[in-house]
Amino acid sequence: MPIHFNDDIESQDMNIDGTPTRTLRTQPERGVIDIIDQTRLPHALHWVRVATLDEAAHAIRAMQVRGAPLIGVTAAYGLAIALASDSSDARLQHAAALLRSTRPTAVNLHWALARMENALSTVPTDERRAAAWAEAAAIAEEDVAQNAAIGRHGLGLFRQIARHQGTALNIMTHCNAGWLATVDWGTALSPVYAAYDAGLPVHVWVSETRPRNQGLLTAWELAQHGVPHTLIADNAAGILLRQGKVDAVIVGADRIAANGDVANKVGTYLKALACADNNIPFYVAAPRSTLDFACFDGAAIPIEERDGDEFRRVHGLDSRGVPSALSQLPDKEAVANPAFDVTPARLVTAIITERGVCPASREGLLGLYPEAKHG
Repeated sequence: MPIHFNDDIESQDMNIDGTPTRTLRTQPERGVIDIIDQTRLPHALHWVRVATLDEAAHAIRAMQVRGAPLIGVTAAYGLAIALASDSSDARLQHAAALLRSTRPTAVNLHWALARMENALSTVPTDERRAAAWAEAAAIAEEDVAQNAAIGRHGLGLFRQIARHQGTALNIMTHCNAGWLATVDWGTALSPVYAAYDAGLPVHVWVSETRPRNQGLLTAWELAQHGVPHTLIADNAAGILLRQGKVDAVIVGADRIAANGDVANKVGTYLKALACADNNIPFYVAAPRSTLDFACFDGAAIPIEERDGDEFRRVHGLDSRGVPSALSQLPDKEAVANPAFDVTPARLVTAIITERGVCPASREGLLGLYPEAKHG
């Protein structure tokens, strides 16, 4: 049965140097948004102006914005931006198709665009621009509220673990499913922030998550908020789990199939296997927009294959502190670069959503979302 927790934790924006900040700044009167260029992190915090449809598509495709929820919100605003000078049906359809083509696996992208198209389809063309900005803003605010709720429900689970063992919590993550992956709070990191803000002793093992190293983003944002953490190489996860140094693993998701199978950043499946072997809870945190009830199981989830140069080249700062790229392989070296893998539902201890905690199964998910039976 679904579990609901009611911890009264006050919601507030995540912090950068003590300043509450969201990942998106909107200027509807000017028809633009500002985003954090996550390809520049953790070395530099750099805001980028998005003023055209092509710039919105590039931001998603080039991973200037990352994380399924933030991709969806950015796409919604991208559609609003696209209607600045032409709000015809043809323009709406073209913009949605272009944005939809940027990333195949993250279902939040497709969910947000479908919602925008549905909301705008009956709006007169001369009113569409304003309506588009209003709907995108509604999606963004819902993201914030849902992620805060995920934090409260996840905190309830963390409290149970802490009471059972009586020591500080050691949580492991994979990829970045924090504030940077959403508008605010995050998914998998939301319970961590909630625990920290509630005074619950917590430490995070941050897996680096090659080849895009999203774990470095997790470490950066945890440091900004003051949460104790340690960055580890991906291959160190197994020994830490085996040695009993991890109390639970929590990850986000890019798509959850109707049966509870979970698509997430490649490497997630390996952590789930190690958790199963060592009897350690493996949690997945995601909002409703990540659930794909039309997708029967994980085998039907498309897996994005990204450019091999992401693997061939390492990005960082040189000895002078200048951003640079280092080739670690010859250009002609054959590489495979799948961006995601699928963790079977049987390896998932529970799924945490804004409505509560449930088993990773069709019955469990429908227990939280009974309306999906008729969707």
